[in-house]
Amino acid sequence: MARTTSRPPEDLAEKIIDIDVSEEMRGSFLEYAYSVIYQRALPDARDGMKPVQRRILYQMNEMGLRPDRGHVKCARVVGEVMGRLHPHGDSAIYDALVRLSQSFAMRVPLVDGHGNFGSLGGDDAPAAMRYTEARLDRAAELLVSGIDEDVVDFKPNYDGQETEPEVLPAAFPNLLVNGASGIAVGMATNMAPHNLGEVIAAARHLIAHPEATLEELTEFVPGPDLPTGGTIVGLDGIRDAYRAGRGTFKTRASVAIEKVSARRTGLIVTELPYNVGPEKVVARIKELVQSKKLQGISDLKDLTDRTQGLRLVIELKNGFNPEAVLEDLYRLTPMEESFGINNVALVEGQPQTLGLRELLQVYVGHRLEVVRRRSEFRRRKRRERLHLVAGLLVALLDIDRVIALIREADDTAAARESLMAAYSLSDIQARYILDTPLRRLTRFDRLELETERDQLNNEIDELTSILESDKKLRRVVSKELGDVSKKFATPRRTQLRESDGASRAAVIPLEMADQPCHVLMDVDGQIGRSKGAAPPQMYDGLRVRHDAIAVSVPTTSRSDVGLVTDLGRMIRVPVVELPELPDEGGEAPPLASGLPVTEFVQLEEDERVVSVVSMDAAGPGFVLGTVGGVVKRVSPDYPPNKDDFEVITLKDDDRVLGVSQLSTGEEDLAFVTSEAQLLRFPASAVRPQGRPAGGVAGVRLPEEARVLWFGAVSSPDDAVVVTVSGAANALEGSQAGAAKVTPFSSYPAKGRATGGVRCHRYLKGEDTLLMAWIGRAPARAARADGKPVRLPDTTERRDGSGEPLPRAIVTVGSGRTDFGITAPGPGA
Repeated sequence: MARTTSRPPEDLAEKIIDIDVSEEMRGSFLEYAYSVIYQRALPDARDGMKPVQRRILYQMNEMGLRPDRGHVKCARVVGEVMGRLHPHGDSAIYDALVRLSQSFAMRVPLVDGHGNFGSLGGDDAPAAMRYTEARLDRAAELLVSGIDEDVVDFKPNYDGQETEPEVLPAAFPNLLVNGASGIAVGMATNMAPHNLGEVIAAARHLIAHPEATLEELTEFVPGPDLPTGGTIVGLDGIRDAYRAGRGTFKTRASVAIEKVSARRTGLIVTELPYNVGPEKVVARIKELVQSKKLQGISDLKDLTDRTQGLRLVIELKNGFNPEAVLEDLYRLTPMEESFGINNVALVEGQPQTLGLRELLQVYVGHRLEVVRRRSEFRRRKRRERLHLVAGLLVALLDIDRVIALIREADDTAAARESLMAAYSLSDIQARYILDTPLRRLTRFDRLELETERDQLNNEIDELTSILESDKKLRRVVSKELGDVSKKFATPRRTQLRESDGASRAAVIPLEMADQPCHVLMDVDGQIGRSKGAAPPQMYDGLRVRHDAIAVSVPTTSRSDVGLVTDLGRMIRVPVVELPELPDEGGEAPPLASGLPVTEFVQLEEDERVVSVVSMDAAGPGFVLGTVGGVVKRVSPDYPPNKDDFEVITLKDDDRVLGVSQLSTGEEDLAFVTSEAQLLRFPASAVRPQGRPAGGVAGVRLPEEARVLWFGAVSSPDDAVVVTVSGAANALEGSQAGAAKVTPFSSYPAKGRATGGVRCHRYLKGEDTLLMAWIGRAPARAARADGKPVRLPDTTERRDGSGEPLPRAIVTVGSGRTDFGITAPGPGA
């Protein structure tokens, strides 16, 4: 079949209009820019709302989604807003709704949401609107309160079928409290949140003193108060923003330096900079550690949950200064971020850059206008009601004639005309009388109407006085703001610091310096390190059993010490891993703030640490003695590639009892046995042996006897011997025993491998020594519960008997740490 064509009619012929492209682009772009600036991106300086936010709150209020009602699906809210007021996509509306509910984005959230509304920093996206639910928060009611009292102007919506408010009444300065951010065409806004109580205090001051200066206002508003807390460092940029509307400041995470384990120090992050999430920080730290641009970090854990909130644990390697690592974190990671303030908002439809005073002036002016219009509306409503009440009271005064006039009338219109003519009533009053039921025309209702009339007159007078007095109007606005502050103000979350501390990183070394210190261990096995090259001084008076120091080893903070166990093992431990003891003004630091030595070593069952020695290759080494009377002098040839090795080969069931560091090799060695024998001989009598050696005979022991104490004494004239006797067959802990304290210098030196001299005479019923100890005076003793027990005064009788103790003691040690070389506590 042939196809035919025909020409269009003349009136449908193609018409081409020539248009200047530059003019068309200019006009179209200006229309687009205008739409973005006024309908999307920039907030109004009066209520702090962008159009989409304002429409969400207004529509939710119209839907009755108040705090005392149930939540509804966000999809329903978005649909209502999009269909009635906002001619844009649902994603833009839902994103705005989500932000209004986020406590980490808004200083005072305006929407109360149920469900997943996202996480800090946008690390976790919010759930779809079909899953989440929402209603107005209590604070949002303040923004829309009174909107039905003609307090703001309304305008047609996008299709002209409904109306929407041009601005919300805003009972608090929302723009300053919650801040704003938006990118328009050719301009942008970025405003920081502030503390509601501080902003309201400044607004009230401005209401009372309209000529208040910026300096006066900044006394109330010292700086932003971010929802996520943190610290603002450097306030010069904030002052610039408050003065001219633009400035920059830095926000830092809130970090505490704490012990995260027995051997590790960590940085605990509890608050992050505004709009920074933990996942972003964790990813950046891991990247820097892997690239070796960030040193000193051994582990990183994100322990954030709903119970304790944000908590990042950054575990540090031993030997690194936490302050220096923290400065690197601030410098290299999002734990320190800059915030650029750009206070651009719409004022009377025009974008303006505003300082703090101008922002408050615009809000105060808006609020004065809202209260004035509200007062006019309420006065008008009360006057209308008073007019009706007055007409009804006229009818009640002559109710019989009124009823007669109504009954005589042919219809309602005639009755209305008769009432108006007879009593000089208005049309509205006559209609109201006709509409009033007869049951209200009683004497009781007349009294109610008279009371209502008087109340209405009083309220009209009060509202008139507000409208006629600017001072009273300001007082009303100020009082309402004060009520809001009392109900909704919260403490400041963000700390303000004048200096950013930028010079600190230059003076804090990353790794701790190798400084002199002392490693201390008490008779209970608590260990720690003290500061300084000089040994800590003596405590004054008895305190607790931790005052009984067993060993003090001079060393440096980046050296190693060896922990010697009763099985003959030495375990290397870096000094820097030991807890640093607090400095108490020259006195010995309390080892109660140390840690148990078992936190640093893996011990076998029934194995215990006997003492601590220096691992310095220089020096004469150390000596050790066993329960079986063996003595060994160990040369300081410790293997550098091992952290755990033997220092003596023990025989049978023998155990190491005491270990002492030698400083000169000229010290005296001493054994005290359960048979009350004390042997003293020079350390030079024992030749050094290699680590595998089993030692030599130290003291001769009778059968069933054992060594109670062994150690080296560097200052014989200052040392004392403490011995405690008792009955061998008594139950453990059932006897207190008798104690004796004698000068160590009273005992003569004897040859090695001999039996020594008697050091204690038994009382009646006693047949053995229970405990012995030799060390620098004063000696300290404590019972099992840790409370101190006073020992007898020193006596010169080396073979005398002891004095009965009031309570059984379990430990003896020195009250001093400046004795140079000592030995551990008793081998009970």
